[in-house]
Amino acid sequence: MSESNASDVMEELLDHLENDSEDGPFAHDPSIESTLTPIWREAICPAEFAALHCHPVFWGRGVEHGNGEPVLVIPGFIANDLIMLPMRQWMRRIGYRPHAANIHWNTNCPEKTAKKLIRQIESIHRKSGEKVILVGHSLGGMLAKSIVQKVPELINRVVTVGSPFRDVVEAHPSVVGVWDYLKIGQGKLVGRDLGASCGTGYCMCDFVQNMIAPRSVDVPQFAIYSKNDGIVGWQSCAEEDESLNIEVNKASHMGLAFNIGSYKALAKRMAQAV
Repeated sequence: MSESNASDVMEELLDHLENDSEDGPFAHDPSIESTLTPIWREAICPAEFAALHCHPVFWGRGVEHGNGEPVLVIPGFIANDLIMLPMRQWMRRIGYRPHAANIHWNTNCPEKTAKKLIRQIESIHRKSGEKVILVGHSLGGMLAKSIVQKVPELINRVVTVGSPFRDVVEAHPSVVGVWDYLKIGQGKLVGRDLGASCGTGYCMCDFVQNMIAPRSVDVPQFAIYSKNDGIVGWQSCAEEDESLNIEVNKASHMGLAFNIGSYKALAKRMAQAV
């Protein structure tokens, strides 16, 4: 999109915000959907984190193990590699070679982030000689779903964790509001690579199109989700084929990155013969 077109879109969005502030600047875009999820359930996340570290699963007991396969772990929206460190440490304990995504804060243009991740995947593949397993939490899983459509020959499988990949954005109004704020405040310390239409149906980038109209690729893709999710609509996090899904009971959205049930499901899907 040209700078003049982007400017026109931003002017339209800001005008909409001024004249219809209750709905937000993307209320007229059908690809952006606010969902009144029970966000208060996210309060259990610290308990999930603590319980995981006290459980044998976290230390590699009672779950399937890998054989040195490379894994790229992609954090969610506003998250970073540090938040996913416990998961990478656990993956190493159960026999995988996990890699951080080199994401300081996942707040920038998803298409640009995906391109950076593809370069990293190419490097991992070149050095290891193996296809890469992609594991992504929330937005990280959406990035993985987009990436696999671009370079399926480099991907072993995709496992999404609480990722609303069946929509461009379907989340609690507070999350949609943060996304809006980042776009209006583009050029600041965060969201500096965001365009005016970034992450909406107005954008014609590969990331958005891969969410709206995903292409079929011959790569296994599994989903882990929770009906207790307080941030995104759980229905948008599940594959149409139920055999590809694992539901984690009573897990929060943020807690899916630390939940005992999530780790059991991840171990199963990463080791599953495909």
